[in-house]
Amino acid sequence: MLSSLSQLFLNANYLGGLIPASIGNLSHLTHLSLHINELSGGIPPEIGKLGSLTILHLVSELRINNLVGPIPPEINNLTHLYKLLIDSNRLSWNLPQDVCLGGLLTNFGAFNNHFTGPIPKSLKNCSSLLRLRLERNQLNGSISDAFGTHPHLSYMDLSDNELHGELSWTWEQFNNLSALKISGNKISGEIPAALGKATHLQVLDLSSNQLVGGIPKELGNLKLIDLALNDNKLSGDIPFDVASLSDLERLGLAANNFSATILKQLGSCSKLIFLNMSKNRFAGSIPAEIGSLQSLQSLDLSWNYLMGGIASELGQLQRLEVLDISHNMLSGLIPTSFSRLQSLTKVDVSYNMLEGPIPDIKAFREAPFEAIHNNKNLCGNATGLEACAALMNMHKKGLKVVIFTVIPLLGCLLGLIVGFFIFFQSRRKKRLMETPQIDVSIRWCPDGDLRYVDIIEATEEFNSRYCIGTGGYGIVYKVVLPSEQVLAVKKFHQTQEVEMTSLKAFRSEIDVLTGIRHRNIVKLYGFCSHPKHSFLGSLRKVLSDERKDWDKRLNLIKGVANALSYMHHDCSPPIIHRDISSNNVLLDSEYEAHVSDFGTARLLMPDSSNWTSFAGTFGYTAPERFTETTIDATNFLTETNNKKCK
Repeated sequence: MLSSLSQLFLNANYLGGLIPASIGNLSHLTHLSLHINELSGGIPPEIGKLGSLTILHLVSELRINNLVGPIPPEINNLTHLYKLLIDSNRLSWNLPQDVCLGGLLTNFGAFNNHFTGPIPKSLKNCSSLLRLRLERNQLNGSISDAFGTHPHLSYMDLSDNELHGELSWTWEQFNNLSALKISGNKISGEIPAALGKATHLQVLDLSSNQLVGGIPKELGNLKLIDLALNDNKLSGDIPFDVASLSDLERLGLAANNFSATILKQLGSCSKLIFLNMSKNRFAGSIPAEIGSLQSLQSLDLSWNYLMGGIASELGQLQRLEVLDISHNMLSGLIPTSFSRLQSLTKVDVSYNMLEGPIPDIKAFREAPFEAIHNNKNLCGNATGLEACAALMNMHKKGLKVVIFTVIPLLGCLLGLIVGFFIFFQSRRKKRLMETPQIDVSIRWCPDGDLRYVDIIEATEEFNSRYCIGTGGYGIVYKVVLPSEQVLAVKKFHQTQEVEMTSLKAFRSEIDVLTGIRHRNIVKLYGFCSHPKHSFLGSLRKVLSDERKDWDKRLNLIKGVANALSYMHHDCSPPIIHRDISSNNVLLDSEYEAHVSDFGTARLLMPDSSNWTSFAGTFGYTAPERFTETTIDATNFLTETNNKKCK
C-alpha cells in the first residue's frame, strides 16, 4: 500500500532515531520532507532507489537533526531532483559530484556542514540552477573553472570555505544573479570589471579574501544594495561611480589599502545604513556631505589618517547608533551639534587631538575611558575626564604664567630686532654714499616705447626659463613685450663680493654701446640702475640653438669679423671687446650676428701702452693671452678666427 505513496511530509514532528533503510521501497515517492526532527545517524544508501524523487528536504533549521557521515554516492541516481536541501547537519566528506546529472536541479543547499573537497563538477553546466548555498563548509579546490553558463541563477553563496583561484567567469551569462557571496575564502587576483555586466546584481560580498588592485568603476553600473569588499588587499581610490550608488544600504571597505580622500559623493547615497571605511589610508578631512545620510546607523572611519576638524554636519545624523572615528589625527572641538545625536549608543573618539567639552549625551557620558582617552584636552562628565570648569581654571593659571614669561622675552627680542635694523640701515647708507651711483631713472632711446614694468612682467621677475645666455658679469634674457617687440635684456650680477666690479662693467657697457652703431653690433635701446634689478636692453631677436648649415656659419663669422673690424679700425678710440664667445653673439631672425656683452671692453688710447688682466671666457681665448697681457686688434682677430660658431 505504501509503495504507491508519492509525497511524505514528516517535518516538525521531533522524530528521533535513524532514517530506515526501508524508505527505499517507496519507489513512487516524489517528495520527501524530514526536516525539523531529531534524526541521527547517516543518510541510508537505499535512498538512491527513489528514482522518481524530485524534492529531498533533510534540513535541520533549528539544528535539531544530527545527520552525520558522508552522502551516499547512490544519491547521484536521483536524476529527477530539482531541490536538494541537506543543510545545517553534521554531514562530511565530499559533495555528490553528479548532483545535477539530470539537468533539472534548481535549488541545492548544503551549507553549515563539514563537507570537504571540490565543488561538484556537474554544477558547471547546470543551466537549470536557481539557488546555490554551500557556505560554511571546508570546501577546497579552484573556483576559476567551477562555473559556466547559469542564465537563471539568482543566488549564490560560497562563503567561509577554503576555495582559491580567480573570478574569471563569463559574467555576462549570469543574467539573473542578484546575490553573490564568496567571502572568507582565498580568492586572489583582481575584481573583474566584467562583473558590471551582471546587471541584476544587488548584493556583492567578496570580503576576507586576497583580492588586489582597485575597485572597477564598472560596478557603478549596477544597482547594488550591499557591497562588502573589506579585509582584502585592495588599493587606490574609490571610483566616483561606485561612491554614487544611489540604492546602496551597506558599504564595507575596511582593512584594505585604499588611499586619497573620502569622496564627498558618498553624500548622495541617501539610503546608506552601514558605512565602514576603517583601517585604510584615507587622508584629508571627513566630508561634510556625510551629514546628509539621514538613514545612517553605523559609521566607522577609525584607523586612517584623517585630520582637521570634525564637520558639524555630522550632528544631523539623527539615526546614528555607532560612531567610531578613533586612531586618526582629528583636532579641534567636538561639534556642539553632536548633542542632538540622541540615538547614539556607542562612540569611540580615542587617539586623536581633540579638545574641549564632550557632548552631554548618554553615549559620551557612559563611554568607557578607552573610547575617549589619548586626546589633547577633552573634558566633561565622563569616566577619566576632568570637569571642564577645573580645566578652564588651570588654563587661566597657565595663561598668566605664559603672559608673565613671554611678554618680557618678546620685549627683549623686539629691542634686539630694532637695534639690528638701525645698525644695518646705517651701514647701508654709508655704503651707498661711498659707492658711485648711476641714475636710477630709466632711460630709453626716442624710438622705443618701453617700460621697466613690461620687462619685469615679460620675464616673470627674470625667471630662468627666459635665460638665453650667461656671462661673467650677467645673464641675458629673452623679452617679448606687449607690443610683440622682441629684445635681449642683460641683467648684471649683484652680490656684495662683486658689486663694484659689476657696477664698473655696467658703466663700461653703457659707455661703449652709446658711442657705436653697426649692423653687427647690438643696438642699445636703454639702460636702468634699479635697487632691485639692473638690466641692459639690446637686439631684436635671440640666440638660436638650431644646427646651422655652412653658409649660415660663414655669414655669422663674417658678421662677427665686420663688427670687430669696425670696433678696431673705425671707432675712435678703438674698442677691444675682450670676451668674444658664442654666448656673446646674438642672432636675429635673419641669422645676422650682433656682438653683445661689452662689460669687459676697453678703449685703446693712442700712443699709449695698454695692459690689462685676463677678462675673457676660458676656452674662447687665444693661448698667447695667458702669457701676454698687451691688448691689440691683431690679437683679438686671431681669437675670432679660432672660434666655433654654434
